[in-house]
Amino acid sequence: MRLKVTKFLVTFLMVAALMLGGCSTQQVSSSTSSATQTATETSNTTTAEATPVPETTSESIPGMSNLPRLEGKATVVVTVKGSPITIEVDGTNAPITAGNFVDLVQKGVYDGLAFHRVVREPQPFVVQGGDPQGKDPKFPAGRLGTGGYIDPKTGNERYIPLEIKPKGADKPIYSKTFEMAGVTTVPELSHKQGAIAMARSQMPDSASSQFYFALADLGFLDGNYAVFGYVTQGFDVVNKIQQGDRIDSAKVTQGAENLKVPQ
Repeated sequence: MRLKVTKFLVTFLMVAALMLGGCSTQQVSSSTSSATQTATETSNTTTAEATPVPETTSESIPGMSNLPRLEGKATVVVTVKGSPITIEVDGTNAPITAGNFVDLVQKGVYDGLAFHRVVREPQPFVVQGGDPQGKDPKFPAGRLGTGGYIDPKTGNERYIPLEIKPKGADKPIYSKTFEMAGVTTVPELSHKQGAIAMARSQMPDSASSQFYFALADLGFLDGNYAVFGYVTQGFDVVNKIQQGDRIDSAKVTQGAENLKVPQ
């Protein structure tokens, strides 16, 4: 029994590391705790058997039409301490999440930002970064992880909906974890080692600019967080990242034409 409790606590604390430090008024309106859902996820959510998916279309999500979209794939090279990390970004299976990331890369948002969370103990977990507040070298390191991308056109933080496509489905589901949506199949994009996914607060639609690399296979996060691509080269560089290391640059090297940005 003690071993089971210990494993639960370790899992809970690891998942809590993905949570953003701040929530807007809009986000507080929901009472769903993703950390609890993920930590208590049971093995029946990882079966490969396809099940009917409740209809949740992008048209039902307010503001969806104003978000960037990636139609197809793109390649992004993130350079850390002079060494490249090549990422294949998958807009086929996660068009909004991938489009948001590629758009922010194109805007230079990630250049110079710090990796504010690195969790390798008690077992390899994630390397997390992408808080734009880190552009300011005087910003307190202890407060990194609380910010997102502020759209200069609106003056507001850009949020994207939780977007996860069940394996075998035609479209992703939005704004719901698999547990909330009653989905018992695996996602098309899973948390295998080298996955890149969006960090968020407890609210499903609270992701903005912060992302994380999976340092190991993290199947217990599947269906709760949105994976949008994989490291194809340079995972050894990811493995060497330390808390406080900064992104030298992030560049789209292929597939930029697949990014569609609303006018």
